[in-house]
Amino acid sequence: MRKHSLDRWLLAAVLVVLLSSSCTFASKKAVKKKTKGKEVTYDGTSLIVDGKRELLFSGSIHYPRSTPEMWPSIIKRAKQGGLNTIQTYVFWNVHEPEQGKFNFSGRADLVKFIKLIEKNGMYVTLRLGPFIQAEWTHGGLPYWLREVPGIFFRTDNKEFKEHTERYVRMVLDKMKEEKLFASQGGPIILGQIENEYSAVQRAYKEDGMNYIKWGSKLVDSMNLGIPWVMCKQNDAPDPMINACNGRHCGDTFPGPNKDNKPSLWTENWTTQFRVFGDAPVKRSVEDIAFSVARFFSKNGSHVNYYMYHGGTNFGRTSAHYVTTRYYDDAPLDEYGLEREPKYGHLKQLHSALNLCKKPLLWGQPRTEKPGKDTEIRYYEQRGTKSCAAFLANNNTEAAETIKFRGKDYVIAPRSISILPDCKTVVYNTAQIVSHHTSRNFMKSKKANKKLNFKVFTEPLPHKLKGDSYIPVELYGLTKDKSDYGWYTTSFKINENQLPKKKGAKTNVRIASLGHALHVWFNGEYLGKIGVYMICKNMKMSYDDDDVNFFSLLPGNGHGSHDEKSFVFQKPVALKEGENHLVMLGVLTGFPDSGSYLEHRYTGPRSVSILGLSSGTLDLTESSKWGNKVGMEGERLAIQTRKGLRKVKWHKFSGKAPGLTWYQTYFDAPESESAAAVRMSGMGKGLIWVNGEGVGRYWQSFLNPLNQSTQIEYHIPRSFLKPKKNLLVIFEEEPNVKPKLIDFVIVNRDTVCSYVGENYTPNVGHWIRKKDEVQAITDNVSLTATLKCSGNKKIAAVEFASFGNPIGDCGNFTVGTCNAPVSKQVVEKHCLGKAECVIPVNKSTFQQDKKDSCKNVIKTLAVQVKCARQKKK
Repeated sequence: MRKHSLDRWLLAAVLVVLLSSSCTFASKKAVKKKTKGKEVTYDGTSLIVDGKRELLFSGSIHYPRSTPEMWPSIIKRAKQGGLNTIQTYVFWNVHEPEQGKFNFSGRADLVKFIKLIEKNGMYVTLRLGPFIQAEWTHGGLPYWLREVPGIFFRTDNKEFKEHTERYVRMVLDKMKEEKLFASQGGPIILGQIENEYSAVQRAYKEDGMNYIKWGSKLVDSMNLGIPWVMCKQNDAPDPMINACNGRHCGDTFPGPNKDNKPSLWTENWTTQFRVFGDAPVKRSVEDIAFSVARFFSKNGSHVNYYMYHGGTNFGRTSAHYVTTRYYDDAPLDEYGLEREPKYGHLKQLHSALNLCKKPLLWGQPRTEKPGKDTEIRYYEQRGTKSCAAFLANNNTEAAETIKFRGKDYVIAPRSISILPDCKTVVYNTAQIVSHHTSRNFMKSKKANKKLNFKVFTEPLPHKLKGDSYIPVELYGLTKDKSDYGWYTTSFKINENQLPKKKGAKTNVRIASLGHALHVWFNGEYLGKIGVYMICKNMKMSYDDDDVNFFSLLPGNGHGSHDEKSFVFQKPVALKEGENHLVMLGVLTGFPDSGSYLEHRYTGPRSVSILGLSSGTLDLTESSKWGNKVGMEGERLAIQTRKGLRKVKWHKFSGKAPGLTWYQTYFDAPESESAAAVRMSGMGKGLIWVNGEGVGRYWQSFLNPLNQSTQIEYHIPRSFLKPKKNLLVIFEEEPNVKPKLIDFVIVNRDTVCSYVGENYTPNVGHWIRKKDEVQAITDNVSLTATLKCSGNKKIAAVEFASFGNPIGDCGNFTVGTCNAPVSKQVVEKHCLGKAECVIPVNKSTFQQDKKDSCKNVIKTLAVQVKCARQKKK
């Protein structure tokens, strides 16, 4: 009995050990599977990830320019747009704002951002810097770096290299610790060290090349198992891959500097970043698509859209004069909404190129030049039917017919048709079949109730304690802690110095290196100075009409992104005895480009009094200057609920001087749509919501169209509470009208389509099976698709015309040719639906079989309104 019990006990023990071993083995196996590394290599064709060649469609999304709450939606939409890679800079001054004090939380949570990308099954390209430019203040370099003794940025300088190496190792060790490199099973497949260094390399001569070699060795020596690139660096040392930045790298890129390196495009600019005072600029999706198709037809295997989502330069993070809204015309706009047709047309391009993947990555390239403006590039894989062709028409005005393999193809002006089997056109870069949207800013009913403003005006410093004999340089004075630096001085005038001639005027003249300036003389604000005065003093020539136009432009003395220096000159009333001059130097961010960045200076450099009987009085070095950083309200943090109690606020009476703080409370705008504040009636300053910095605004700096460059300022929903949100504004200019400010809801509920009857049908009709491209439906036909976002449905058809309509989404009009039943047909297909598909052909719209304009190639233009259905 006891023997049997012992046997059973031994058997049970053995089973436990076996099960334990089995579980341990299974656990180890699971862990091994989870952390299985992917080798990333490359050759002259492409990057090779885990033994597979890849076509990489990448988009730049910068984590500090949106919020963690927005990241999942933005990344998901990027993937749905056909991207398989996300590229981001790493922002040194975000992560180490003070030396040795690191921040990786909130919008700076780089690890969380990368893991969200990994969760979506996408790759990551990490652009380390240390310098990133990116229209970000100081190009991403922390301010404290400027004050390191003996430092010179971005060259073979001991101090800079020591701090750079420490920073680079800190970031890469953090990525390694989180197992985020592909070699560890993570999503990071590519890294970049430095950024567009060739733009400054000549300034540093031999030290520049030594620095590039040093940076290359630094990251290569860490053996992280990923390739590294240097963009716009054609002499990038091995094993760095030299990559292209620009709009048309298919034509401008000289190619890899070694045969064993692939052609990579690290920045394809989807639009132009904006600066205060410039006119609107856009880049068409047709041009972007053409450039990408051309690059891939010439052995390219990787494109990155800069930006795919631009986002917002919150707080004071933008570089000098750069607007708070960043790359809004990207495929995903500032609010993370799909900007159509840019988003959809590129999505279809990625699908078309993926159909060409096998011949592009394994085939042999061939080129034919059938005409002056036409070109054929195709890839064939020997011994198979695998073939892909790109038929290009470089004529910008007329369509061209290209004969290829016995068949004629009509190619639209300046476009490329993609044939993934060398016979079937599945996509043309100039023919957009995806839908369009128009963005709407709808005034919120809920948020705009009872906006009762209170004000606190900054005390004007009379005579700060003198501590310098010249006005202190503004970057060095503020140390990036504020946009504002005070300067005060006093000087005595005797009776003999005053002008003797009747009517003679004395003037104060201040030459400044930028960015903007406010001036008070003997307690009187000297008011506004027109841009004409600035242009005149810069000796720029304009005709009479130009002078009249510029003289009407409002704004305090300031420079611009292209010409930061300016001269402020204004008549002053001198008095016998002591006179007082107060200046407020204003920054709009630190510079973000160029050589010797650590020696870039700004602020007032020369101050003089003109018109005295004794001649010009130079105050620059003959007076003692008092200096002070920032506003009193900044020091007390009155933009926060806790801080605002530290000063006495008064009810706004309708007028206020400059340098005034405004505060009010508002409820969150209704719905879940994106929200913004529209800064109508204001001048220049800063915005906070519940203590969060929304960004800089500058309404009074008008562009050549006499308009403010940016009016709406994004307030992320995560900044808001349901009720009683605190809005605080610091306004520099006097007599503004805060009652014109309103809160808006942002949507893209205006949806359109514009499809010609001769367009190529949607690429979604086709799939690739082995070496064949096959239709997924029996009838491949041209259609127009309209789709509402969210849970909305088509509530109204606002425009429809099959003929030759003109205009664009939000602004269509009927042309000289129109099918009368157009609207009824669209309503039948679309009303009450979240998505509808309309056949684009004559039989659909000319039901009486009459065609009043037979020689016109017809186009279908439709505009609908999406809305949530009201509950009954």
